[in-house]
Amino acid sequence: MKNNPPLTKKIIAGKFKGKTLKLPSKETTRSSKAIVLESFFNTIQFDIIDATVVEVFSGSGSIGLEALSRGAKKIFFMEKDRDAVKTLRQNIAQTDPSACEVYEGDSFTNIVQVRKRLEALGESAFIYVDPPFSYREGMEEIYDKTLHLIASFPPERARLFIVEHMSTLELPEMIGLYNRIKTKKFGKTSLTYYA
Repeated sequence: MKNNPPLTKKIIAGKFKGKTLKLPSKETTRSSKAIVLESFFNTIQFDIIDATVVEVFSGSGSIGLEALSRGAKKIFFMEKDRDAVKTLRQNIAQTDPSACEVYEGDSFTNIVQVRKRLEALGESAFIYVDPPFSYREGMEEIYDKTLHLIASFPPERARLFIVEHMSTLELPEMIGLYNRIKTKKFGKTSLTYYA
């Protein structure tokens, strides 16, 4: 283990490639691994161009900003933790702030605003959901609430739901009207896709 001073990660590809993103403290957020990120972007590859992306529980915003770098036109970030939001805004400032909207506060509440915003824009989005893992204090219900968030989301506003979760958690075949397309495991972390 190298002892890295401030935690950072770089944007992997696209017009902001190589930009260094700050990461918030590990106490409050958990950064998506590079291999997970790469797999996700390989899966949706060219579909990301001119797309709208919603990053729920966005932390540093590394997923949304990577999407922006690769050609997405609009990113909605949702984050509750104050320090994480501060870091997120600093990261956005290095890219294209006019393409980004930050919804600060509880994602389970703010999803309603985001949905209305998508409706107003006539957009359907890729929605990346990376909830804090449920073994965290006070997070035991997080997956139930996440499933409810997905189930209650209108299908005409969601092109794809991508859920990053603990590999030990088996997600259902269906969530509301959404079918599970595939799950990919990366050690302790998995990505499950719903459409």
